[in-house]
Amino acid sequence: MAKLGAMEPLSTFNRIARDLVGMKVGHLWRGYGSAIFLEFGNLTPGKIRRDGSLGSPTGEITISIEWSWRIEDATSIICGSWSDEDLWEPAFDLVRNSSVTALSTFGRIPEIDLALTGGLHLVSFMTSNGQPEWAVADRRAKPRIWLSVRDGILFESDGTVPRY
Repeated sequence: MAKLGAMEPLSTFNRIARDLVGMKVGHLWRGYGSAIFLEFGNLTPGKIRRDGSLGSPTGEITISIEWSWRIEDATSIICGSWSDEDLWEPAFDLVRNSSVTALSTFGRIPEIDLALTGGLHLVSFMTSNGQPEWAVADRRAKPRIWLSVRDGILFESDGTVPRY
């Protein structure tokens, strides 16, 4: 799918954001380094890895943040991608036991704010050069939809176009 105009990806993002409201975090898992993935909706079992272990399940909707994220409560930052990793699991448990109240973008170059029950927020915030390192994947329809940031704006693809 070619890069779409500014309204199409925003419309798609807003539709997915509306659909997420009320959904429970079905699974949260860590990728390489500080990458985190949140899975929503019906989960598909993970695939068998080369080493024989089972990979993480995949949801109908996935939010991924490769790096530069933080988890906030109403008054402070609980932890972030640069915090001691000992703080991560207790914060992830708070997220795992929550439901979505909103998903929005903010900033001139779009970052995401996932609002959750209990006054929690999972926020992306790139601190390096390039583009924000988050994506939203919607696997509920064909073709699948991938939203990310490219050239400073929302970018929508079917997953076959590289993000960069």
